[in-house]
Amino acid sequence: MVVTSLLRTLGRPIVAAPMAGGPSTPELVAAVGDVGGLGFLAGGYLSPDQLVERIEQTRDLTDAAFGVNLFVPADLDRDRDLAAVQEYADQLRFGARRLGAKLGRVDWHDRDHFEDKVTLLLDDPVPVVSFTFGLPPEHVIEALHGCGTEVVITVTDPDEALAAARAGADALCIQGVAAGGHRSTHDAAAIPNEDSWTELLRRCRSVAALPLIVCGGIMTRAQVEFALQSGAVAVQCGTAFLLTDEAGTSAAAREGLTDRALTRSVVTRAFSGRPARGVRNEFIEQFDEFAPPVYPVVDQITKPIRAAAAADGNYQWLSLWAGTGWESARTGPAAAVVEVLHPARLVRPQPVGPDDGADLD
Repeated sequence: MVVTSLLRTLGRPIVAAPMAGGPSTPELVAAVGDVGGLGFLAGGYLSPDQLVERIEQTRDLTDAAFGVNLFVPADLDRDRDLAAVQEYADQLRFGARRLGAKLGRVDWHDRDHFEDKVTLLLDDPVPVVSFTFGLPPEHVIEALHGCGTEVVITVTDPDEALAAARAGADALCIQGVAAGGHRSTHDAAAIPNEDSWTELLRRCRSVAALPLIVCGGIMTRAQVEFALQSGAVAVQCGTAFLLTDEAGTSAAAREGLTDRALTRSVVTRAFSGRPARGVRNEFIEQFDEFAPPVYPVVDQITKPIRAAAAADGNYQWLSLWAGTGWESARTGPAAAVVEVLHPARLVRPQPVGPDDGADLD
């Protein structure tokens, strides 16, 4: 497919990362889009009806282009993993009771409504759809292309980048080790590498001639400028927006992210079974070594614990997903964060004619 990449025509090469579980809101997406960036709704964990509602809310708030992110579902093996999951549940049970919560119900057939969400995005297209945790089926990519949607696939190494390019991706989001939240390794059980986005950008450029977004601890204008000078078409930031007015970050999480007694950023499977980067707290200290690599089952089990902790204001038992630069996250309007990352005087001129876009071979 030959496309004029939306990423090349952004007023500001700033992408607001999709942050599932609350932080990514229609208000945040609209705020970033209205100042020339590109916002993403996080489709992960939402029902199809909830996703439709968020898309409609975003359209009511802005005329700017935006994207939707989906999680590629995992293949679960109940026979192989049941014993490890039960053992972890036993570890968690006492703490859950202390919070007045029960462990979540396990669904070994959970696909996060993937097929239904794809169908709704085909029936009512958005400009961009990105995928996390693996490659969508090629027929899904072809169908999205058929309705004019560009496809971005998140990758964490050159092998994944090559596979995504061969599958038909229009652009790649290269995720470095410093990124907050879940690592997008295409194998949930794999031990993620420790490569920075700078190293991965160099290596992935050699295998994929596509527009490349980079992410992973990017919090400053200098980092943005370096990424663009290094060949990235845009940078994706999540942690930088966590404390903004428009973000849906819970009150308890905001308190935890600003508690200077919490000083370490770590990668853990404790909350979800997938490696994810967050601020080290009491929950991670107690359970990290016991968590099996079984996503999304571990996530299902801990969900009521996290909900009870949030309701109680107990950020020590919350997943405080954030990148390594979380301590410099700013409060205030999201537009002000975009301005810090890429000042208005640096805004790219918009194309003035149909031939000004960049065709991708």
